[in-house]
Amino acid sequence: MMKEFIFAGFGGQGMLLIGKFLAMACMLDGKHVSWLPSYGPEMRGGTANCSVIISDEEVASPLVDEADVVVAMNLPSLEKFEHVVRPGGLLVINSSIIDKKSERDDIEVVYCDAMRIAEEVKNPKGPNVAILGAMMAKCDIVDVEKMTEAIRIELGERKARFLEGNVRALLAGIESAK
Repeated sequence: MMKEFIFAGFGGQGMLLIGKFLAMACMLDGKHVSWLPSYGPEMRGGTANCSVIISDEEVASPLVDEADVVVAMNLPSLEKFEHVVRPGGLLVINSSIIDKKSERDDIEVVYCDAMRIAEEVKNPKGPNVAILGAMMAKCDIVDVEKMTEAIRIELGERKARFLEGNVRALLAGIESAK
């Protein structure tokens, strides 16, 4: 088994972070992983994306040409990465700020109102984790317990106070996509 993911959005939207969450969760599950960030020099506000590869065997290259899953948090990311989703793959679109619909009919598309979900669970900085949850609902790659542990590890002691809000956003994102 090998699955390739791309998480893309504006710098500051937390795309690199949720890629790290997924990579850590799958490592905790005994999988081999690769996480490769890509961002412009402007960082916050510029474009940022990362690729994550999950495999039962060692990962030979961190590059993703065709993805099984793409998560697009903004319109430029959707326009850049929609075409790289493999036929039969999954595209998760942040419908909070993207009003464009996918033109593909050979993939599954999930529209996630990530900002509304994050606001409803009282975590205004959690749209990235809400959309991660929506992705998890449609892509059976790792369970909620491993993801929760990965979030705890990645946040560390310094940011532990954000764990509860992120778990609420994750679970609400999962529910929204069911």
